[in-house]
Amino acid sequence: MTLFKNLIGGEWTASHTGATFETRNPADTDEVVGVFQKSDADDARQAIEAARAAQPAWAAIPAPKRGEILHRAAAILESRADQVAREMTREEGKTLPEARGEVGRAINILRYVGGEGARLGGEYAPSERDRVFIQTRRRPLGVVGLITPWNFPIAIPTWKTAPALICGNAVVLKPSDLAPLCAVRLVEALHEAGVTKGAINLVTGPGSKVGNELVTNSAVKAISFTGSEGTGSAIAVDAARRRARVQLEMGGKNPTIVLADADIADAVNVVVNAAFFSTGQRCTATSRVIVEAPIVERFTAALVARAKTLKVGNGLETGIEIGPSIDAKQLATVLDYVGVGTAEGARLLTGGERLSSGPHARGYFSSPAVMSDVAPEMRIAQEEIFGPVLAVLPARNLDHAIEVANGIRFGLSAAICTTSLTSAYEFINRIEAGLVMVNLPSAGVEYHVPFGGSKASSMGMREQGSVAIDFYSEWQTAYVKY
Repeated sequence: MTLFKNLIGGEWTASHTGATFETRNPADTDEVVGVFQKSDADDARQAIEAARAAQPAWAAIPAPKRGEILHRAAAILESRADQVAREMTREEGKTLPEARGEVGRAINILRYVGGEGARLGGEYAPSERDRVFIQTRRRPLGVVGLITPWNFPIAIPTWKTAPALICGNAVVLKPSDLAPLCAVRLVEALHEAGVTKGAINLVTGPGSKVGNELVTNSAVKAISFTGSEGTGSAIAVDAARRRARVQLEMGGKNPTIVLADADIADAVNVVVNAAFFSTGQRCTATSRVIVEAPIVERFTAALVARAKTLKVGNGLETGIEIGPSIDAKQLATVLDYVGVGTAEGARLLTGGERLSSGPHARGYFSSPAVMSDVAPEMRIAQEEIFGPVLAVLPARNLDHAIEVANGIRFGLSAAICTTSLTSAYEFINRIEAGLVMVNLPSAGVEYHVPFGGSKASSMGMREQGSVAIDFYSEWQTAYVKY
């Protein structure tokens, strides 16, 4: 077993509590992946003070030079990509190809955001007064707190940390206790690449102590959080009390609409990818497929047939398509929702069973579930499950399908399968979602364009792409008379 420490003020250090916690492989719970610091608010305060002390020196480095450091971090991470991907599969459970893709995405984010260092310019504006020069520039906020989830354990920490650093802020990162190792690997790369000591800090431990200190400490000027809707809403209230800047990415209950003119085989592939890959543990995963009435029976039959062929198991093994739930609690949630759906009158067509024998004996496995006869008001059509459970809902036509798709409090991602350009653009114009896919899975976004949702899914400025720096910087306007 390897013991991992916090990074505070440029030094790898144990928590003053002396307490630790283990993470175990969700596909084989006999395997301990690592031992981490069970830190508390005092450790978080120490990291915040280190960040506050280091931030001016980090901000004084010219932004293009900060970008070079991010590029070096990308190269370091790339040299370790296979190791980190395997650790991700062991820690989080996703298949090795998915883990490799996520590590590659983190590398791309570091390089892309590193390039923003040379583009952190402002504007010149003419003055209505004689011999007055007006210019604008971006300034860092100071110390930012980043609270990240377990389902994308290196991509999400990277897409928050990189823009925060390129803008000249100092960072305190608190990863999820369920999958902190990949965040450690990211911070190792940044530390080795030459980020000013104290400008990047990592503290592991419970959100109730470490996360709460980041949210309530007056030295933390901004908080970026990805996680549950309930926790995000509480963070927004706490941050508002001291007028801290907040960015929240929360839940999703994402629809895919399949119209009668769609290619059924292609639509099945799109839906299966979005609903079941990554074990459905993506905030952009499809959990509702809304099918136009003329093809609902044919599509559902093809969907069920495909779901029955999916291979569930340890993501390190070749050919596995679905890994385990992250832990026993999440597995119980998945299985409970299957029961809720049947109790509400939905029909379980396949899956939804605990897999616990043979190769599945020591993991949190379940078979991918497809449920039909689902009404829009049912809980399985309204509440986020975060697992491989898919509800099939019929629709009379495109208008009805969009009405059903919009009839939830979330608005993160949405997809449509159609061969009609008119239907595609009607959908784009009328769907209430921040991310819109046409003939593509609802899950699967790229690093160089904005990410975020509407309604209860998101709050604050967008993440990723060139606009990511908006959250981590503020404008200064200078008037100069000569």
